[in-house]
Amino acid sequence: MKFRVERDILADAVAWTARTLPTRPSVPVLVGILLDAGEFEGRQQVRLSGFDYEVSTQASVDVEVEEPGTVLVPGKLLSEITRNLPPQAVEITTDGPKAVVTCGSAKFTLTTMPVEDYPTLPEMPGVSGTVGSDAFAAAVSQVAVAAGRDDTLPMLTGVRVEIEGETITLASTDRYRLAVRELTWKPENPELSAVALVPAKTLHDTAKSLTSGAEVSVALSNGENGDGMIGFEGGGRRTTTRLLDGEFPKYRALLPDSFNTVAEVSRSEFVEAVKRVSLVAERNTPLRLAFSPGRLVLEAGTGEDAQAVEVLEAELDGEEIQIAFNSGFLLDGLGAIGTDTARLHFTTSTKPAILTGKPASEDAAPEYRYLIMPVRLSG
Repeated sequence: MKFRVERDILADAVAWTARTLPTRPSVPVLVGILLDAGEFEGRQQVRLSGFDYEVSTQASVDVEVEEPGTVLVPGKLLSEITRNLPPQAVEITTDGPKAVVTCGSAKFTLTTMPVEDYPTLPEMPGVSGTVGSDAFAAAVSQVAVAAGRDDTLPMLTGVRVEIEGETITLASTDRYRLAVRELTWKPENPELSAVALVPAKTLHDTAKSLTSGAEVSVALSNGENGDGMIGFEGGGRRTTTRLLDGEFPKYRALLPDSFNTVAEVSRSEFVEAVKRVSLVAERNTPLRLAFSPGRLVLEAGTGEDAQAVEVLEAELDGEEIQIAFNSGFLLDGLGAIGTDTARLHFTTSTKPAILTGKPASEDAAPEYRYLIMPVRLSG
């Protein structure tokens, strides 16, 4: 095998493929990246593949191929090498059981692994539809913040993807907050109805990394529960991942449809005030908010401990309310809403609140809703 490619193009593709490689693999060859150089669909390319039996990654880049061939090399090491090469053309060749990486005056010799031992990557399911890559990445990041991180409850570590015709609804929850985002897409079948529970970290990393192309193709297999698979492709890159098993909570029942109080606050001022006031809050100590006409009072700390108070301007429609939240959860929601004004909807001080952005028109329903459970105050 022998091919030549620009350093930046190769380094980017290797880093993207290597990011999901396991550090403690069940099979030694899974630490490798498979390089397959040749002619694919009429173009000279190298295809870089990674796989850990759960997530597969594949990147294709145009190269000058002198000798087609396939080689399996340690992925993380190749990523470190290509990232640190001088900004010149890179040549990769095989020499018996070795792979040689040459760039300018730099030369690296890598031990290869047996290609025949490397598992076959899963086939990409049939394309279900396409979505704008930037819009998809933004929507996923808004929802992924609320996904659980406790592996003993795997169904909460995922993002529920619901497809109904031209609407995709993304939802995640860790039992203390819930994020829901709707966006439109272009389905292959306008009557498509499907549900998938996708690992949140994989979905977030994938959506963020596929913005080099204008659109992302979404491919969903028909398998039920853990037997299913979802694939994403865009900008010469593709990822597949197995779906999570388990029953996702019936979250729509948690979203209130009427409120006693609605408040509006400048999002940036609110974020800065929460950061400052919560400096004195001990771990797991709530941030207290008091809304009254024209103002919001933020407080943290009690008794003998350090205390902080800050007052912001706020618009209030409805009853005055005092409520307390985990400051980290509140900051996650404020960081995700994406508008200059934060709108908070309350029923009572002991029931969940809904945080949204301020829609462009009052008739428009918010695309993004972040439900946050209040913290009960003692006394």
